[in-house]
Amino acid sequence: MFLCCRELEVKTVRKLLAFRTVIGQGIQQDGGSEVGSTHRDNPSEASMSMTVSVPVGIAPRRVLYMGLSVVMALIAIVGFWPRYFGPLVLGTLVQPLLIHIHATVFTGWLVLFFLQAYFAATKRIQLHMTLGRLGIWYGLLLIVVGLTTGMVRAAAAPPAQAPRLLYVSVADMAMFGGFFAAAIWFRKKPKVHRPAMVVAATALLVAAVGRMTFLPSNDPIKLAIWSLPILIAMASEFRKTGRVHPIYFLGLGVFVIRRYSVPVIIATDAWGSFARWVFGLVA
Repeated sequence: MFLCCRELEVKTVRKLLAFRTVIGQGIQQDGGSEVGSTHRDNPSEASMSMTVSVPVGIAPRRVLYMGLSVVMALIAIVGFWPRYFGPLVLGTLVQPLLIHIHATVFTGWLVLFFLQAYFAATKRIQLHMTLGRLGIWYGLLLIVVGLTTGMVRAAAAPPAQAPRLLYVSVADMAMFGGFFAAAIWFRKKPKVHRPAMVVAATALLVAAVGRMTFLPSNDPIKLAIWSLPILIAMASEFRKTGRVHPIYFLGLGVFVIRRYSVPVIIATDAWGSFARWVFGLVA
């Protein structure tokens, strides 16, 4: 009897062996002498007389990324609930078309992240690769929509707030774009590709956390919530391997720089000149 099992966990293999034993006992009880004689006459036929097909389930170590996508979605929903998702559900939402496009594209990215994690976890590699190629273009669309929305909102804001709004939009898209580009470049090296995608997706949560007005005005708390998916991924990797990929540390460092660089950059004459140039293009 042959058992075709590929990349199965030890527990699954043991269950299959037990299942084979039960099947073998059943065959012997139903007609053991006849089957035995057939097998003696033709050993090759005996070796192929039964094949057990085992569907490959979700790899436990990859369930992590599906869980991270759920955490990201929860952070986004909680952060944008008062001003977008809540009014949308109640039918009282009034926002420009550009905001709806922005919300749709960014929500779609979270859905894409979940699907990619699901296809990888269930070993549907061809679907994962096909959707990944489309995801490259979707990521570029996200950057364009994010920059466009940020420039338009900043140009319409009061002069005292405009440079800051422009900077956070540019910085957020730069964060996402940098780690997303790294994930694309190393897409054939999963050990680099996966953490780079986690950091890129987590970078987009900064706006949602910034809108959590119910939180204390404490930067470390907001920074911890923003970084929560990365922290979970780091803890899981360390528990399983005793190591943490350097990209996670790099991502946390970039997050800290993004958070505390805002007042420094927007106060410079160079950024003021750049902002005025951008606003002139939008006007």
